Amino acid sequence: MQIQEIESMDLEKAQNIIVDFIREKVDKAGVSGAVVGISGGIDSALTAALTVKALGADKVLGIHMPEAGLTPESDRKDAKALAEWLGIEYRTIDISGIVSAFMAAVPESESADRLSRGNLKARVRMSLLYFHANRLNLMVMGTGNKTEILLGYYTKYGDGGVDIEPIGFLYKTEVWELARKLGVPESIITKKPSAGLWAGQTDEAELGMSYGTVDKVLTMLNEKQSQKNIEVTLSISEEQLESVLRRMQSNEHKRNVPPIPEFS
Repeated sequence: MQIQEIESMDLEKAQNIIVDFIREKVDKAGVSGAVVGISGGIDSALTAALTVKALGADKVLGIHMPEAGLTPESDRKDAKALAEWLGIEYRTIDISGIVSAFMAAVPESESADRLSRGNLKARVRMSLLYFHANRLNLMVMGTGNKTEILLGYYTKYGDGGVDIEPIGFLYKTEVWELARKLGVPESIITKKPSAGLWAGQTDEAELGMSYGTVDKVLTMLNEKQSQKNIEVTLSISEEQLESVLRRMQSNEHKRNVPPIPEFS
């Protein structure tokens, strides 16, 4: 049996839907424009490019938020190159001092694991984006794709703390396709995806399979295909499939608003 391919999306239609969506939400909110956290990675690059198409470069602010000693120089260069290519206002804010101040204020931080520290960094970045959004009357653009959202592969109230998710219906593989179509710099497209929350971290190493395979798994699950058929068709192990299912189940809370008790 051949490996099932994700049906190629109509990229032109997807682009138009996203551009119209951004324009409509910004107009309805009555804000002056948008702010995008530009990491140097593919998702934020595509989001920024589509936001510029929707609003114009003069209404988009890009903010790069590196951490000294951790963020690769290539990310800094790619983030700056993207902003220059798009012609948007661009700022760099090093989060190292903010993270250090938090750690110094909380004695227990000495024993914090890398996930707790990583999530803190994502939430610091979210706070910086909203500070600028509030001050300048802007909307915060999310950069999450469909793959990350389904898996819950993001930080709650961190990179998940946004106003809208323009590329949230695109699988990761479709993000690459549309980015290439729009002419996003090749150095960003070919870079290994990473949240950059600790040294050596890559998305695909954490997920245990490539994004191409993960997207096919999610597509087949959406089609209600059996677990055995997915394993055989994609040549993946039961453990790999169970890992995807566990992520989806345990992170479901991230996709919902906080629950409220019913009173009758």
